[in-house]
Amino acid sequence: MGSKVRVLVVGCGNMGASHAQAYHDMEGFEICGLVARGDSKVRLNEQLGGTYPLYSDYAQALTDTKPDAVCISTYPDTHEAYAIMAMEHGCHVFIEKPLADTVEGAERVAEAARRLGKKLVVGYILRYHPSWQRFVQLSGQLGKPLVMRMNLNQQSQGRMWDVHRNLMASLSPIVDCGVHYIDVMCQMTGSKPVQVNAIGARLTEDIPEGNYNYGQLQIRFEDGSVGWYEAGWGPMISETAFFIKDVIGPKGSVSIVAKDAGGSGLSDNVAAHTKTESLRVHHAAIDDNNAFVKPDEWIDLKDEPDHQELCNREQRFFLEAIRSDLDLDELTQHAIDSLRIAFACDESVKTGKPVFLR
Repeated sequence: MGSKVRVLVVGCGNMGASHAQAYHDMEGFEICGLVARGDSKVRLNEQLGGTYPLYSDYAQALTDTKPDAVCISTYPDTHEAYAIMAMEHGCHVFIEKPLADTVEGAERVAEAARRLGKKLVVGYILRYHPSWQRFVQLSGQLGKPLVMRMNLNQQSQGRMWDVHRNLMASLSPIVDCGVHYIDVMCQMTGSKPVQVNAIGARLTEDIPEGNYNYGQLQIRFEDGSVGWYEAGWGPMISETAFFIKDVIGPKGSVSIVAKDAGGSGLSDNVAAHTKTESLRVHHAAIDDNNAFVKPDEWIDLKDEPDHQELCNREQRFFLEAIRSDLDLDELTQHAIDSLRIAFACDESVKTGKPVFLR
């Protein structure tokens, strides 16, 4: 490998374009090709200056460009095959969540990375966000058990409704988006999930039979903590409460308060999904008159990265993992664990029964 990591960008939509911008701007990477089946690669190439080779066929692009690394931001039903093919061509892999469209597929990707000695980084973008890191850290001061309340309802229209319908060809919203927030809950509790319950509704015939565009999941943890997550996609979804991020414990609560990002018309805006703006810390302690001893604290973090900067941080970590030979096994296992829980929730929706986790 030369001084720069030569990366092939596969998938040029929302996330692929952001990762490509990061590679384009960073000294440590060099883009060797853009791959997409449609015109998104043309638009992205123009955005980046129009100098990169374009491909419609992924296998051909791998053969022609001989990259050091591959960035996969395609639909989930391609993730397993594309990741393993990349590693068999000698490439490290950055892959958007979810790692695969089945738990077994995710385990096969992880096994290939171990067997072939390649770095595998999964795009859990909230792990790179300082406000979300602080959110998780502050949850550790609340005592146990915890109550975690999270949602991301998206009143999608136009191009975003096309994106969501394409995603629902293989996954439900509580699997595709839910893995982020399940991962956060697991970090907060540090405890084993033991049971899930979930409900869902198919609110449109514009998606495959057997899938649903609204879902809500509940998780019980071994330490007594509980959490729920809600996700709905589509032009019929209400925006009244699309952004709820709370954690409650015996000693108080912490909430992400996104006054601007939570405004009307922004629920399907990808940049709004990671915007935090403020953390509100509530202290439960009361005096003899049942009055609160301390007022709520507002934490406005100075480092509030936008969506592009978060992608830049993900790619800086990917570069460090390659150059410093970081051990990524634990992070990969976390990605598999959150996916396993999400699919258990999906099973609960479809069977109408709770699922007990071993």
